[in-house]
Amino acid sequence: MGDYKGYIRTVDENGSISISEDVISAIVATAAAEVEGVHSLYYSPSKEATQAISKKEIARSVKLTIDGDYISVDVYVLIAKNHSVSEVGVEIQKAVMSAVDDTAGIAVTAVNVHICGIALKRKPAAPDKP
Repeated sequence: MGDYKGYIRTVDENGSISISEDVISAIVATAAAEVEGVHSLYYSPSKEATQAISKKEIARSVKLTIDGDYISVDVYVLIAKNHSVSEVGVEIQKAVMSAVDDTAGIAVTAVNVHICGIALKRKPAAPDKP
């Protein structure tokens, strides 16, 4: 795995499968965002203050580290108020590991959850679809 930059590649007797790191990042972001108690995903910290992200930029809140057959994940989140930070963190770890394994067939060795803050306001309601 990991023969090509930007792709995670597996080879078996039937051929090979190359999965973009962007696909893995999207799986991670979706799994983390669906955990109860997660308000939203965040950009990884930088010189500027951490900023909430839009759906288009969701993968920017996820960092993958690929070392041979090993993948570790860093995910940056904002927790909703009145939720246990440690419990939500553990649930994010479980959800991410399960989602990546179930969806892409890739084992994640570590999920590092970075709690960037606690949201004091509710999540905006999703717009109604016609």
